[in-house]
Amino acid sequence: MGLLGILVGLGLLVGLAFRGWSVLLLAPLCASVAAAFGGEPLLANWTQTFMASASEFLAQFFPIFLLGAVFGKLMDDSGAVAAVAGFISRCLGERRVILAVVLAGALVTYGGVSLFVAFFVIVPMAQSLFRTAGIPRRLVPAAVILGTSTFTMSALPGTPSIQNAIPMPFFGTTPFAAPGLGVVASMIMLGVGLWWLLRAEQAARRANEGYGDEPPVSADAADDELLRERATTAREFDPAEIRHGHHSDAAVPVFNAILPLIVVVAVNLLMSLVVLPRLDFSFLAEQRWGNTSLAAVAGVWSVVVALAAAIVTVILCNWTRLPALRRTMDAGANASVLPALSVASLVGFGAVIASLPAFGVVREWVLRIEGGPLVSLAVATNILAALTGSASGGLTIALDALGKTYMGLAAEAGIEPGLLHRVAVIGSGTLDILPHNGAVVSLLAICGLRHRDSYLDIVMVGIASSVIALAAVIAIGTAFGSF
Repeated sequence: MGLLGILVGLGLLVGLAFRGWSVLLLAPLCASVAAAFGGEPLLANWTQTFMASASEFLAQFFPIFLLGAVFGKLMDDSGAVAAVAGFISRCLGERRVILAVVLAGALVTYGGVSLFVAFFVIVPMAQSLFRTAGIPRRLVPAAVILGTSTFTMSALPGTPSIQNAIPMPFFGTTPFAAPGLGVVASMIMLGVGLWWLLRAEQAARRANEGYGDEPPVSADAADDELLRERATTAREFDPAEIRHGHHSDAAVPVFNAILPLIVVVAVNLLMSLVVLPRLDFSFLAEQRWGNTSLAAVAGVWSVVVALAAAIVTVILCNWTRLPALRRTMDAGANASVLPALSVASLVGFGAVIASLPAFGVVREWVLRIEGGPLVSLAVATNILAALTGSASGGLTIALDALGKTYMGLAAEAGIEPGLLHRVAVIGSGTLDILPHNGAVVSLLAICGLRHRDSYLDIVMVGIASSVIALAAVIAIGTAFGSF
């Protein structure tokens, strides 16, 4: 009965979340259903297990949600995101339109701009470029996904994405874990994705397909409650806050637009590899600081300081273009709350499931997967990200339940924690791009397209490229170790 309860609870969570029910309600309800099937105490599971795990997640990662959303909103309202995208499109010209869209998305998201902020800026630019070049508009979502939701989210060393931050407390790693393997994975994702998109463009030109009927960019997507519920579980920015604040119409110098993105990467690198390792944080072992260590918090601290420095930079560089600074920052702060609570609720659900006696069967099945700890970890993160429709939620559930076990197995097999980190993050970013994923649904709505128009291309650039890169990282890491 216990295993049946886990399946019923998970099925209810996935099914009702897809229909737009709030995860804030579903997660404790479905966790209680699973606990009831197993004959476990319901209130104790809710208050002592569910809430404890959810609050621990918020304590660790809410600063990244908060500062990331504020930074993204400042970059949007100042016009910096649009300036960066326009600069790249001008540099690459009309003959390399797809590459321009991909690189524009990659640059702003690697620099710390929230995904949905990038969507609402890059999609109009992409549609304009595709229309001028005569490229089918059905390829716009795939080009945007490739630039914003693949290698800059999970593979590129130092990315400030929440997915890249989650493994750090579990494995004692930094945002730059396994940098060489991360670069290899990024090149594979980018190469496979561009190959598919250029192939699709050439096929469309041979068939004289053209751009197609022009749909307006759907501003209503930001106010759609169903899309909002899905989106806030999938990513770290509440799209309902896109319209709030005050968007500047003044032109932004390219240097002023790009400098904050450079600051994110540079400060993150300096904090991770230079500053924090040289300071004495032995006091963290005291009880009042949680009996922790620098290895457990350094990665999150590095990203937090980098985002804070970038916020100061974007304000100083664009002061005159932020006339309603308080409203803009308030909107960014508000945009962080619902996504953080939604993912924390998924984490709480996972903690209840992992505490049930019947979960031992699932644990043993996962750990018995052939291929060693790396393959097992990749499968676990893939499955959980696919089921929850959330890379961050699935990844945290997997590491909460099995993180210590994988660290022990890795130590026995001589596998470095950095390699575990990179495999876990890339694994979480593959099958999370299924049809019910909030980012996919929202992007298609913004583009005025349907799944049947564009989802095959999204699968190829988002899932197929990531699976190939993940397999390559596991193979290379197994043969040569982490580098």
